[in-house]
Amino acid sequence: MVKTCRQQKHFVLIHGACHGAWSWFKLKPLLEIAGHKVTALDLAASGVNPKKLHHLRTLRDYTLPLLEFMAALPDGEKVIMVGHSLGGMNIALAMENYPRKISVAVFLSAFMPDTVHGPSYVLHQYNERTPTEAWLDTQFLPYGTPEDPLTSMFFGPQFMSKKLYQLCSPEDIALGNMLIRPSSLFLEDLSKAKKFSNEGYGSVKRAYVICTEDLGIPLDFQRWLIENIGVGEVKEIKDVDHMAMLSKPQQLCQSLLEITTGDDDE
Repeated sequence: MVKTCRQQKHFVLIHGACHGAWSWFKLKPLLEIAGHKVTALDLAASGVNPKKLHHLRTLRDYTLPLLEFMAALPDGEKVIMVGHSLGGMNIALAMENYPRKISVAVFLSAFMPDTVHGPSYVLHQYNERTPTEAWLDTQFLPYGTPEDPLTSMFFGPQFMSKKLYQLCSPEDIALGNMLIRPSSLFLEDLSKAKKFSNEGYGSVKRAYVICTEDLGIPLDFQRWLIENIGVGEVKEIKDVDHMAMLSKPQQLCQSLLEITTGDDDE
């Protein structure tokens, strides 16, 4: 049973690679029933966003819908930002640029950069610890130009069902396979990008939601991400796969409400 809130908050939900705002369709109404405002955004070339991947060169290009949304928020309004999987990199960019507009940033089994290394560090660490065969039928293909080579990423049906959605319903798996679009880790861009700053990204309160049965971003790597930079609060959802918003939406909703409870008194 989801409890209703004492004070309405504004949740901004950011999806992971190859996904879209549609992936939050179970969580969004639960947060709204609890009395909150919820915005689920499609990043560029994701969901129903009209851009194509070949239009994107940088993480900023990919994140532009979120950055434009943050810029349009009235002064004094703060949001609770939730980033899933690769969406952790998108919310990090929003934290860097709009730290005063975010009350807490929640990383849901998500990549969480630090302020010591370059932005690509956590992704390179993940790739070093992930054997090639673990990607199963995921496709990595070149795009861009010879002068500006880039790499796309598209999850295959086996990777979706065995690594990301293994505890989800057949209907959720079917929906995911129908709606995913090619994406990118933007490693070429992030390898050259400057570090996130302590004054921007580092100044925003961080929380992390661990998914114990995640085979996409495994438990030991989630714990490493937390140890690498530290967070103010950690929640753990047991018996949940990478797609917590689909396989355990009630538990995820409760975790988010618990993380943000302290804001009622601020």
